[in-house]
Amino acid sequence: MNGKLRIGFVGVGGMGQMAHLSNYAALTEQCEVVALAEPRSRMARLVADRYGVPEVYEDHRELLARTRLDAIVAPQPFRHHAAIVPDLLRAGIPILTEKPLALTAAAGRELVRIGRESGALHMVGYHKRSDPAMAYAKRTIDAWRSSGDYGSMRYIRVTMPPGDWIAGADRPLGTDEPYPPVTLEPGPERYTERQTALLDSFVNYYIHQVNAIRFFLGEDYRLTFADRAGVLLAGESGGGVTVTLEMAPYATSHEWHEQVLVAFERGFVRVDLPAPLARQHPGAVTVLQDNVAVGEAIRYSPVLPNVSAMRQQAINFLAAVRGERPAPCEAAEALEDLAFAESYVDYRIRHYGEV
Repeated sequence: MNGKLRIGFVGVGGMGQMAHLSNYAALTEQCEVVALAEPRSRMARLVADRYGVPEVYEDHRELLARTRLDAIVAPQPFRHHAAIVPDLLRAGIPILTEKPLALTAAAGRELVRIGRESGALHMVGYHKRSDPAMAYAKRTIDAWRSSGDYGSMRYIRVTMPPGDWIAGADRPLGTDEPYPPVTLEPGPERYTERQTALLDSFVNYYIHQVNAIRFFLGEDYRLTFADRAGVLLAGESGGGVTVTLEMAPYATSHEWHEQVLVAFERGFVRVDLPAPLARQHPGAVTVLQDNVAVGEAIRYSPVLPNVSAMRQQAINFLAAVRGERPAPCEAAEALEDLAFAESYVDYRIRHYGEV
């Protein structure tokens, strides 16, 4: 594709503005946001005026019918996906949706099926994969696995306690208009209301980390243990790598503590990630190389560009739409995260009874 890409937005609520629209609006050499669909009319007009969006529509169907688009960003709550995303996929236009793909694996499978039938690119917004620190760590880890210089990969630990994920971000534009009713995706038929609430909470808060483990493994993995309190889960990859996710060992009120540690026999790569809404602030990478053959150990931290994961995610989506490189995570892979999430809830039910 030549020239600027024409981008449409389906939904411009808080996350739509702070995590997505503000970033695409800044990429003026690559794209232009030409239309938005938002059922709250005053909100739609406020946001369109703020970001210079010329076309405003009441819903996604009107947007699809009345404007030409190269791609769509649809930052909808994930339990809206089953009701809205099929129409976007059937239009055959590349789309980006927020994580997770859906609430349940069943709904996720249907979205993947529709996307395959239409041939539309469906990128899922696992923005942490686009953080410069994660990208650097991934390149390093892949090089170590290929060379074998530091032994085999043994362990991945992800820690993400609750904390200040907003990090002082500016408040989004808003009105007191009620959100029109949308049919929320129900939980699995086998789940009670409380069990569905547990699944909802897990995929909302921890699906990024479930996905990040697969990102560094380069393969799928299965759950082997989950504690009663919901603090820790453990798993094992097909290649025998142990993984753990520390969900809530403690909480912080003024900071954000999220870390990924990938350990090899003779070294590690660690990523300390910024708060999700930190503006143009990448994560930090620490690398330890223990080279026994030459009797030295080296620890270093690369200097990374001042670009946030959200901004880089927008750049990566535009590049995928142009066909320049693959999307960081497409729907078919994101489906695996939902299967893992259900296995986590199933384990809790099976071992600890009614959740």
